[in-house]
Amino acid sequence: MPNSQTTLLSADSLTCIREDRVLFDQLDFELNAGDILQIEGPNGSGKSSLLRILAGLSQPYEGKVLYKQSPIKKAWEDYQADMLYIGHLNGVKAELSAIDNLDFALALDGYQNVDSETALEQVNLAGFEHFEAAKLSAGQHKRTALARLWHSDCHIWILDEPFTAIDKQGVKELEQKMLEHTSNGGAIIITTHQDLMLADQPNYKNITLEYRF
Repeated sequence: MPNSQTTLLSADSLTCIREDRVLFDQLDFELNAGDILQIEGPNGSGKSSLLRILAGLSQPYEGKVLYKQSPIKKAWEDYQADMLYIGHLNGVKAELSAIDNLDFALALDGYQNVDSETALEQVNLAGFEHFEAAKLSAGQHKRTALARLWHSDCHIWILDEPFTAIDKQGVKELEQKMLEHTSNGGAIIITTHQDLMLADQPNYKNITLEYRF
């Protein structure tokens, strides 16, 4: 069982301003091993902006993000090695096949000589491995991106709308993968408009952002 007292990531008084509009301010939370944190709120409330800040891709107006109690700037190499971010955009290149896209993404994550074909089978893309992404559906694009989860040994997953364009069976399989991850000491931050089976878990948490005019 994961140690629920192991704080992997925390936010300290985060404030985000975009185009003179305050999206959120003085936001605090802790993400412990085994936690599932869902970020909720209407479109434009700052969910994706928050995730990009947590992933270190954007800077907050005020506040800081801490990885194991150290600012992520100071622990950047260790944090990068322990965090997997999959954004709202899939990052799938149309001219590459599904397997080439996955190999490229895994290489960027630092993984070499991995069994990409098996990972694509896990997300029900068996038989489509060598199809150009331009010929795949939106759901298959999403599955190609999410196949990274089947090879990741990062403790922290930051996932922006991972269920978009995924069918019910795919949602069920992805939620099961997330449960396996947290039961092994990982932690997840996720945005989604869907009702989650994960919400029934004892280590489920949520933060609701409001749209501010």
